[in-house]
Amino acid sequence: MSQFPDPPIVLILCTGNSCRSQMAEALLQKATGGVLRIESAGSKPSGYVHPLAIKAMAEIDIDISRHRSKNLDEFLDQNVETVITVCGNADDACPTFPGQARRYCWTFDDPADAEGSEEEQMAFFVRVRDEINRIFTAYAMGRIDEKALSQR
Repeated sequence: MSQFPDPPIVLILCTGNSCRSQMAEALLQKATGGVLRIESAGSKPSGYVHPLAIKAMAEIDIDISRHRSKNLDEFLDQNVETVITVCGNADDACPTFPGQARRYCWTFDDPADAEGSEEEQMAFFVRVRDEINRIFTAYAMGRIDEKALSQR
């Protein structure tokens, strides 16, 4: 019997867990259709999900308003199979999890750093959301194909 009875986790890490990792979690969850358990966390969680991240995701009919900013420590004793960092700072602070088989670092601009009017800031969030969506959708397709091949 496995040390970890639950399905393996794909953990998406960022520093604050308020924007990029929250959007990536929701986008990957949608793209995988529940085939994988997707979570996100931060090395120094902000304690909130950025309102413009919530708004950017709502534009594409994904509700992250009930998400919460989590610390990566919550996952140290869980079955984390894959870690994906979406910022360089989180990659530097990321521990190795028991059972971890894969690690990726895909760095995206931080929309929390956007300046200007709310409209300009929102455009920044949407751009980053769309970049994350392209990368994570491709990753999801690969994982779904991998699972299908392993079941042959």
